[in-house]
Amino acid sequence: MKVSYEDFAKLDLRIAKIDSVEPIPGRSKIVKGIVELGSEKRVVIIGGAEFYQPKDLIGKTVVVVANLEPKKLAGIESNAMLLAADVNDKPYWLTVVEDVPPGTKIK
Repeated sequence: MKVSYEDFAKLDLRIAKIDSVEPIPGRSKIVKGIVELGSEKRVVIIGGAEFYQPKDLIGKTVVVVANLEPKKLAGIESNAMLLAADVNDKPYWLTVVEDVPPGTKIK
């Protein structure tokens, strides 16, 4: 399916920094994270927990969809989505190599 430029332009893609990550009791594949988006912080549910230690995610600069509708997962409202490549069901978080401030919009 092809997406129109107008539909793509509706996405609010931004740089975020993972500030904290904690396990969710009873869940082995997801964790609760707090990401910084410039002047605000948001709770996000991060998948792929079986592949990463929470401490390994803290401090990573990632790409998020900031205007995705909130969704409850494991009873926790997630307010953004981290973007990742999927290789054999393992997520590889989209990161940046330059020092880009959290909250920066991707165009």
